[in-house]
Amino acid sequence: MPFSVSQASVPAFVTGLGALDGLLDKAEAFAKAKKIDPAVLLNSRLAPDMYPFTRQVQLAGDLAKNGASRLAGVEPPRYEDNEASIDELRARIATTIAYLKSLDSEAIDASAEREITVPLGPKRKGHMKGSDFLNFFVLPNFHFHLTTAYAILRHCGVEIGKRDFLGAIPMRTS
Repeated sequence: MPFSVSQASVPAFVTGLGALDGLLDKAEAFAKAKKIDPAVLLNSRLAPDMYPFTRQVQLAGDLAKNGASRLAGVEPPRYEDNEASIDELRARIATTIAYLKSLDSEAIDASAEREITVPLGPKRKGHMKGSDFLNFFVLPNFHFHLTTAYAILRHCGVEIGKRDFLGAIPMRTS
């Protein structure tokens, strides 16, 4: 059986979001150990013109749910983007993972050659086949925001490493 769009998307999103949830655990422990308000981490950014950590988490989740929804041919749920605590971000991640797991893998697989319409601002739309949408738009953007969230915490001194970024990758060992 060939590798499918659903196999290339949903597990990657779930694993990445799970890793992000693990980063939140480390951020919370760091804030507690250093006796700093967790909001300091949540509002930190790498550069003045970049989004803060909280927004990076929101965007990673949005890319996963919106991308997978478009591939499945369904309307994605909308979130308020009002998370202000680590627990609220954890809840958003959990909700997103549950949603991703509920999507129909056959519908996602059927999108490989189907044209996907992508909003590119208020007045423009882009169009590409589903496999290109996943490989050249959704996955790179998803990983960009995951990486940026990781980098913000690392920059703040949270002791995290590559294994924390990768999360629980499905690998057999011998």
